Amino acid sequence: MSKTNIHATCISYRDNGILLIGPSGSGKSDLALRMMMNKGAQLVADDRTDVEEKFGRLRATCPENIRGMMEVRGIGLCRFEPCPSVFVELGNIQNTFDQRRLVMDSNRQALAKWLMEGFLKDFKGRK
Repeated sequence: MSKTNIHATCISYRDNGILLIGPSGSGKSDLALRMMMNKGAQLVADDRTDVEEKFGRLRATCPENIRGMMEVRGIGLCRFEPCPSVFVELGNIQNTFDQRRLVMDSNRQALAKWLMEGFLKDFKGRK
């Protein structure tokens, strides 16, 4: 499967990918930046993320032209040391409660399986 570019921000937290999906202004970059500053997460991609199936899992990378860059509202374009790629394990459902749940270890496996199955089904449906 080839790469598909989606409107999402992706970070790596404890070597696990967290994909933040939502429309412009929904807080993707803000949540990613808070995770980076407070939890030691690393930026994979901001606003646009390339995803592909690799070894039966969802792999996220950053488009080359925006690698290491994040647009922070009210500040502008900031540069960070990027994580080159990550297998996605978690995704959010765009509400405050679920955003807090992203870092809870007990939810990681169930959400990872649900997210991977949903993305793979969507990608296979586009062929």
